[in-house]
Amino acid sequence: MSKPTKFETVSVNDIPVSDQLREAIANRPVVLVVDDESVIADTLAEILNRKGYAAIPVYDAEEALETALVMPPELLLTDVVLPGMSGIELSIKIKRIFPDCKILLFSGQAATTEMLTSANRAGHRFDLLTKPIHPNDLLTHVSASLKARPAQQRASVS
Repeated sequence: MSKPTKFETVSVNDIPVSDQLREAIANRPVVLVVDDESVIADTLAEILNRKGYAAIPVYDAEEALETALVMPPELLLTDVVLPGMSGIELSIKIKRIFPDCKILLFSGQAATTEMLTSANRAGHRFDLLTKPIHPNDLLTHVSASLKARPAQQRASVS
């Protein structure tokens, strides 16, 4: 039997960001892509990465929140229907933590309209893209969403 080891717990905030990563973040808008179907998240992230975005695929809302705390996104691109927390709930949480983060929702299910209407009544406004989406349409929506980002946000990384 091996001895149990104890590892010191370190807060993510205490881990320094490398200069190389800081430069990459400053020059490429970070897009967090969330879908519980990994092939969709990976494919959308690959499309965005090839167009110069720093796209990070994740597969559930909890992982998205953890990733966002380490790598704050300028855009959240999320499926509406996710296991556990919905994409709308995730979007609301992300906006509370990162108010300048842009949000694009996507879905292939008709039931999402009701969820989006409920969020709108609560004062949350999100754009909804329909699955499947052509890569050119995706890039157009992402580009339009990010064009409005403030100049100081592009130039600085904490």
